[in-house]
Amino acid sequence: MNLLAISGSAFDSKTAFGKWRNLEMTTNYMSNYTYGTNAYDEIPEVAKPYGIKKVVFIGGKRALAAAEPKARKALEGSEIEVTGSFVYGVDSTQTNIDRLVATPEVKEADAVFGFGGGKALDTAKMVADELDKVIFSFPTICSNCAAGTAIAVIYHDDGSFDRYGFPKAAKHLFIDTDVIAKAPVEYFWAGIGDALSKQPEVTHVSEGEDLTNTGALGVAIAKTVSEPLFKYGEQGMDDVKNDTPSKAVEEIALDILVSTGYASNLTNQKDFYYNSWHAHAFYNSTTAIKREGTYLHGQIVSFGVLVLFAYFHEEEEFKKYQEFNKRIGLPVTLGELGLSQDDVEEITKGAMETNEYRNRPFDPEKFSEAIRRADELGKQLLEK
Repeated sequence: MNLLAISGSAFDSKTAFGKWRNLEMTTNYMSNYTYGTNAYDEIPEVAKPYGIKKVVFIGGKRALAAAEPKARKALEGSEIEVTGSFVYGVDSTQTNIDRLVATPEVKEADAVFGFGGGKALDTAKMVADELDKVIFSFPTICSNCAAGTAIAVIYHDDGSFDRYGFPKAAKHLFIDTDVIAKAPVEYFWAGIGDALSKQPEVTHVSEGEDLTNTGALGVAIAKTVSEPLFKYGEQGMDDVKNDTPSKAVEEIALDILVSTGYASNLTNQKDFYYNSWHAHAFYNSTTAIKREGTYLHGQIVSFGVLVLFAYFHEEEEFKKYQEFNKRIGLPVTLGELGLSQDDVEEITKGAMETNEYRNRPFDPEKFSEAIRRADELGKQLLEK
């Protein structure tokens, strides 16, 4: 388990009247976490300080099938009752959030247990936040860092990007590496793709900023994220294909769910936002483009990372990430995402409307050129 809580207050020196004037208070809550093949066994002990007597399960259909029996077994003999179990839907939409918020069994619970990947956990976090309930996260896949973040991606009912929500982070993550190792490998793969964005995005968007302690800590953690992906990613994928909860699987899961999650929370503050930039602007924009096929969040983001490096003309880093993408099957061209250079102007236009662009604008023409350049270099790589 690990707890990091940062609380700080800023105030001026004594005024001429000898009084103190409290200017501001900021508290950041960072999720505790338990990991291992028997992580769920800790649920009753972890829940005790919160006075939890009733919980509701919310998650994806496959996630609940994989993890609910194990969670229920861990609760046997405890004082915790499960009021119900609900599939969240397909996307993390306001429609699904509203439906669950209005559900009696959800209202009755003291806490929400969220099971699944990004969309399921984002939905569960938003539901818990709207009802002011404690939430525990049970990531059954590590396709992104949603399990431990205080941010949620909300979609329109048609699947296009709507907005970011800012719920409270989960009080605790239960990372069962056996469950994660037995999940479909494509989610593990996509999680690597999403995590590849954290270090370059945070590093670039925070460059030249006068970093606060919180911001600097977030940036420092972000700078630790990429290396474990390069070191353990390929072995981890092989082990997931063989349903083996290995050291490589554990290291990748912790890198994605904990390190990336902590970095996200610390770089996403009310007075600054360093959490994402070009790669996620690219992703968010492409959700509005109708095309054949289904593409995972991290799959798309991983190409957005190449766009970022092309934008800044960082050839060495571009090549390193591009070659890694190719080795593990992540995209290096637009075509692998059902897109083409004909879509570039629409992608750029959409990117200008994203939270990433509003927080730190970038040059639209350079962004378009970076997309084209990344695609062209990817085609050249695939021809070798």
